[in-house]
Amino acid sequence: MHRLFAELEPSLTVTEQNLADRVRYILRSNIFDVAELERLRREAVPSSDENTTAEDAAPQMVEQPANVDAAVNTPVVVDSNDDGTVAQELELEHMRSTLEEAIVETRSTPLENRPRLPRIALSKRNRAVVRALNPMLVTYLEASRDLCETDSILFGTALAVCRIIGAKVSTAGRATGHSSAIPAWRRRIEERIAKARALIGRLICFSRI
Repeated sequence: MHRLFAELEPSLTVTEQNLADRVRYILRSNIFDVAELERLRREAVPSSDENTTAEDAAPQMVEQPANVDAAVNTPVVVDSNDDGTVAQELELEHMRSTLEEAIVETRSTPLENRPRLPRIALSKRNRAVVRALNPMLVTYLEASRDLCETDSILFGTALAVCRIIGAKVSTAGRATGHSSAIPAWRRRIEERIAKARALIGRLICFSRI
């Protein structure tokens, strides 16, 4: 089989083991049915009226199934590069679906009910997740019509990052039991205004003396 492949494709350099692995993968994956395999085998084997006689062609046609059977019975050698590519594609697809779900969820959630996002450490893995999601944002940002929608996209992306890396996200929302309390910054401003009014009142009284 390797000799026949070398004659048909002289420009390609393939080892016998690699060729056998590919044959096993095709047969076990059921990519082609029996009729399609038979048709491909007949096209690959030279006919009796071209470069070989009928006597030479017959043994060659018998030899091909034997090589295929031997390849099927040979232990499978998994290509680690192929496995890595498949795993990477599956991981990217998982990220893409998580991003879409987070953006859709954020768009339908009122601002006050959005979850609190934790601080994320700048680790290599977290940076890799962010770099992988950045190209996926182009479609959403280009279709954004206003700042509110852009805000939902960016918040949904941050939520997706937290879910992908497994960070804990508070589901209680932004509203808490102390939501009605006056913020600290507002209290400071009100105190300064009260002090300024008292000082102005003293100055007015002093000017009338």
